[in-house]
Amino acid sequence: MVNEDPNQQERDGTPSQSALGENPSVSAHPSVSIQPSVSVYPSSSAHPSTLAQPSGLAHPGSSGPEDLSVIKVSKRRWAVVLVFSCYSMCNAFQWIQYGSINNIFMNFYGVSAFAIDWLSMCYMLTYIPLLLPVAWLLEKFGLRTIALTGSALNCLGAWVKLGSLKPHLFPVTVLGQVICSVAQVFILGMPSRIASVWFGANEVSTACSIAVFGNQLGIAIGFLVPPVLVPNIKDQDKLAYHISIMFYIIGGVATLLFILVIIVFKEKPKHPPSRAQSLSYALASPDVSYLSSIVRLFKNLNFVLLVITYGLNAGAFYALSTLLNRMVILHYPGEEVNAGRIGLTIIIAGMLGAVISGIWLDRTKTYKETTLVVYIMTLVGMVVYTVTLNLGHLWVVFITAGTMGFFMTGYLPLGFEFAVELTYPESEGMSSGLLNVSAQVFGIIFTISQGQIIDNYGTLPGNIFLCVFLTLGAALTAFIRADLRRQKANKEAPENKLQEEEEEEEESKPSKAPTAVSEEHL
Repeated sequence: MVNEDPNQQERDGTPSQSALGENPSVSAHPSVSIQPSVSVYPSSSAHPSTLAQPSGLAHPGSSGPEDLSVIKVSKRRWAVVLVFSCYSMCNAFQWIQYGSINNIFMNFYGVSAFAIDWLSMCYMLTYIPLLLPVAWLLEKFGLRTIALTGSALNCLGAWVKLGSLKPHLFPVTVLGQVICSVAQVFILGMPSRIASVWFGANEVSTACSIAVFGNQLGIAIGFLVPPVLVPNIKDQDKLAYHISIMFYIIGGVATLLFILVIIVFKEKPKHPPSRAQSLSYALASPDVSYLSSIVRLFKNLNFVLLVITYGLNAGAFYALSTLLNRMVILHYPGEEVNAGRIGLTIIIAGMLGAVISGIWLDRTKTYKETTLVVYIMTLVGMVVYTVTLNLGHLWVVFITAGTMGFFMTGYLPLGFEFAVELTYPESEGMSSGLLNVSAQVFGIIFTISQGQIIDNYGTLPGNIFLCVFLTLGAALTAFIRADLRRQKANKEAPENKLQEEEEEEEESKPSKAPTAVSEEHL
């Protein structure tokens, strides 16, 4: 799992809570011997490489990365998730900034609508081959290195685009967008990992929602701001000037956020924030095989179904976001600004849905039921949006699009957290990464297919096309079994109320640490 740095060891003098039980010997406590619900499910992680080894736990006299017997949450966790959310927002803005004013960039660069669509789809395309290398880097070098790399690439791509302010320099803007798309690979799989590493058992779903919140906010700003900053004018020099203002603003923001990542982001807190995370550290093996991990994940039928259903939902969202400007302009000519506002309405409503669903999950732990209800309501919202788009009343489109967005984008963090529950103790980066690969694959297929259908047959058949696949996704979601492994790990022993770490800690004192788990008890 997360790499351990021996230099980070600090002991706290406050009363400690045992992560693996209160008895000195782990194997003597019947409730904390390795349970089938944790690591011996035949369809999951019952692989020898993931089982706890005697050297994998913190011995009383050893110099480990942290005291695994202490369960505490750090005050820094909110700063970490906020900074991540902000640079994720910046990257998401750059994804949609071309698509939200598709017709203006077509005229400026003299290219087809399909070429501009590829500026969005390149985000989806680069993610697929780069997932596994970045997942390996995440496990090898940890959260801080991945955060620095993603933020740096995002900043670099933003500044490269400033070299494309002439109509013949379309390849330069493609290069800048490709760099930003590579940065996205270092961002998309992080929310569930940050939530698990930094947040307590009753906060993880809310934290994951906040992390995803930034990405959605970036898309919302990407719908709203470009139509305001870049008006649809014929004068190429004036148009280039307006485009340069947008590029300079995003370049400055990306640079500031890169500096904040350097200052704020830490690898992990001094102590595990939850029992599940403590067990995850204990079960981690430095020789874990990524191929075997992927094989175990794909033997987990519930996870495979979630990968498919998540991809169908997120892919539909990507296609709608990319093609929204084209659909609105087709029915309401000259309404570029309102097309952006409709996109903004979809995302803002979705962010509200994401936060509400995250809080709801933390309180109820009803992952399967919540996911299914949200998926069905997404389908209903999509059907209503489809039949009202061409009625000639923009205010109706605002309402129906907002309703659809509340559930469609609100579903995204649900999928991440449900995947972590189904696959614990496998790497959160790997499970969320596979979800995102599915989303990118379906996103490319849906964007190209729906774009061609709209061009040849109109928006109604194009949206019906998405409704069919959302119906399939809702049906498959009903077959996912609620095998909540992380919750079972958290419930194996009662957790005391988590203590906030003080900014200035007193001199460390020895605290109890669990003894090694004997091999015979595994």
